[in-house]
Amino acid sequence: MRGVELLAACLYLAAAATVVVRAEDPYFHHVWNVTYGTASPLGVPQQVILINGQFPGPNINSTSNNNIIINVFNNLDEPFLLTWNGIQHRKNCWQDGTPGTMCPIMPGTNYTYHFQPKDQIGSYFYYPTTGMHRAAGGFGGLRVNSRLLIPVPYADPEDDYTVLIGDWYTKSHTQLKKFLDGGRTIGRPDGILINGKAGKGDGSDAPLFTLKPGKTYRVRICNVGLKTSLNFRIQNHKMKLVEMEGSHVLQNDYDSLDVHVGQCFGTIVTANQEPKDYYMVASSRFLKTVVTTTGLLRYEGGKGPASSQLPAGPVGWAWSLNQFRSFRWNLTASAARPNPQGSYHYGKINITRTIKLVNTQGKVDGKLRYALNGVSHTDPETPLKLAEYFGISDKVFKYDTITDNPTPEQIKNIKIEPNVLNLTHRTFIEVVFENHEKSVQSWHMDGYSFFSVAVEPGTWTPEKRKNYNLLDAVSRHTVQVYPKCWAAVLLTFDNCGMWNIRSENTERRYLGQQLYASVLSPEKSLRDEYNMPETSLQCGLVKNTPKPANPYAGA
Repeated sequence: MRGVELLAACLYLAAAATVVVRAEDPYFHHVWNVTYGTASPLGVPQQVILINGQFPGPNINSTSNNNIIINVFNNLDEPFLLTWNGIQHRKNCWQDGTPGTMCPIMPGTNYTYHFQPKDQIGSYFYYPTTGMHRAAGGFGGLRVNSRLLIPVPYADPEDDYTVLIGDWYTKSHTQLKKFLDGGRTIGRPDGILINGKAGKGDGSDAPLFTLKPGKTYRVRICNVGLKTSLNFRIQNHKMKLVEMEGSHVLQNDYDSLDVHVGQCFGTIVTANQEPKDYYMVASSRFLKTVVTTTGLLRYEGGKGPASSQLPAGPVGWAWSLNQFRSFRWNLTASAARPNPQGSYHYGKINITRTIKLVNTQGKVDGKLRYALNGVSHTDPETPLKLAEYFGISDKVFKYDTITDNPTPEQIKNIKIEPNVLNLTHRTFIEVVFENHEKSVQSWHMDGYSFFSVAVEPGTWTPEKRKNYNLLDAVSRHTVQVYPKCWAAVLLTFDNCGMWNIRSENTERRYLGQQLYASVLSPEKSLRDEYNMPETSLQCGLVKNTPKPANPYAGA
């Protein structure tokens, strides 16, 4: 009898262990070899960055909470890092892939990223953050699907396509970097690419995607370029917008969409036209001379070439602003969790701090620099997060070198130094991006999504809060600011770490238009932030220093 009881107990424990193993979120392993290669996206052979021989890089297809493990081998002749644009890395800025949080992967070495899109769904992409590598490639799509038990507000599509659009330069990334280091702008792009290609538009292009008549398709559109806002449209087809940077949105049909640098839209396209070829069109916005490219869609069994008559794009930024105002959060849809998105009433939370960030440009020692509130960020040799973690912040940077409400004099006089904000954990903060310049800006925040409650012309004042959308503004991670306009976003800083707030205009980011937000756990608890992984790279002042003995503890 005793033996039977023991056997039963063992079987019970084995079953329990099986349940635990099955309950753990699944792991997906990738090995990426990063190399140089030669391609001719605009008809001119040039050096590009390949991942496993691909340009653009491979798409990552994942599901909420998956463990994504990517072993990156750097076979370039320069240090290299990748960031996962829009992935929040809850409690884990160690995997964010920015120079302020991680040491770069040195040439001839490798590093293994391990991250989860925790409680996230949506359309994202990855790209290099080192130097001007983004100008050479190394980018790719990253989709996060809903778990099977979580309903989505549309029928399952026939297929899921990622469309990466972006401006492109025929000069190498090293030459563009030399321009910027020498105090020059990189100027206007030489062309536009769709999935790494520029269409000839004469009917000879191979189709990028194939459609079955009558079927619906998920089409994810991301602007992975350097600095140019783009408009995207498909001949004779409407796009039903269903998701934006991880949020389900009210489903409106659009003939075209303005996609600013760093932004991603998830749409549904129905193959309901005459079976033949059709052009996808991407064209520049807000440039004096419009630059356009095409990519081919082909219906299965279709007969006939695409029409040479391309649909016209919009003109002016007022059109774009009106389109922004049409975007609304879908309050009844579930995102990564079963509860409806609208169950979070952000409009009823009291604002504890307002930070106004004013972008400017100027010259320091005769060279072009871009700044926020008068400070042009520079990355120290020791990543900011490592300096903080090892207790040597005072040797690397100072907190709060900018004020929350800068004066005209502070904005005018540009200083070059690390720009780090010290933010209190779990405070609800209003961030206002104010653009006094004549060009469109695009702002991104790592580690978070925010509610983009308003974009308006003029100068922001507290009285403008009466115009905020406090009910159904879209929760997203990137927002555009039109010339002589401002944008206001609201969010709770509840994700501990060191997080990059940057211009998605690569030229501006490289020359200082970015900062970091430090959010520390007041209790140094593992409930709020993970300790530095054992595999993390060390460099700068902490290169040969033993890691602190797990400063974060408890649960």
